[in-house]
Amino acid sequence: MSDWLADTRESYDTVAASYASYTRDLLPSLPYMRAALGLFAAEVRGEVADVGCGPGVITAHLAELGVDVFGIDLSPEMIALARRTHPGLRFEVGSMTDPLPGPLGGVLAWWSLIHVPDSLVPLVLRHFHDALRPSGLLALGFHIGDRTNLKTQGYGGLPMRVNVHLRRPEAMAGWVREAGFRLEAQWVQEPDADVPAGILFARRG
Repeated sequence: MSDWLADTRESYDTVAASYASYTRDLLPSLPYMRAALGLFAAEVRGEVADVGCGPGVITAHLAELGVDVFGIDLSPEMIALARRTHPGLRFEVGSMTDPLPGPLGGVLAWWSLIHVPDSLVPLVLRHFHDALRPSGLLALGFHIGDRTNLKTQGYGGLPMRVNVHLRRPEAMAGWVREAGFRLEAQWVQEPDADVPAGILFARRG
């Protein structure tokens, strides 16, 4: 396992419980995020992989919206926590740098590409593309910016060592198109924030 993958796995194993506590009740306070997820749920057809699912909050939300969804995460501790919290859903340990099981109707990568180095983003997006059946739906959430921050302290003050990549929407859109997707929608949430949120929807051709 490469250094960045090992660091990411170890970091999220360390903060799994505190991260779950932080995110557990966050979604009700984010109406535009819920709207984006609702749109994804309304448009997707078939089984969905929530890639980088963490403790399963978004996976469970999609399931409540009627989506046939399962979660994948690099962190075994996150997956163990997700399974305990949402015993009716399927969660698997895995890396987005490896091929995904398919064919899928949709892939959601909700702020989970933020730790992937730029050089590997095209590979990850090709894996997403290959796992989707024709017209399958991709939804990405990401931090907007043009810098990389080294995060050494995480949720609950616990130690982490992960790079957090902030990316311009045009860069994300370019990678998505190069991977063979047709871009359908892209927007910015909280554009005046220090770190705006970017959301992108695309389909496999």
